[in-house]
Amino acid sequence: MHRAFGLSLNYFRHRATNASAEAFNSKVKIFRSQMRGVRDRDFFIFRLVKLYA
Repeated sequence: MHRAFGLSLNYFRHRATNASAEAFNSKVKIFRSQMRGVRDRDFFIFRLVKLYA
């Protein structure tokens, strides 16, 4: 409870949220589902960086 209270206060003090990180995670999740079956990890990271960086 105390931790959640501190996070809530952080928003009001600094107007900072983690919305951008959550949006990026959502994009990565969608991209990962589209690239299903890709075995080359380096290629996956390369494509991810080219699309969302």
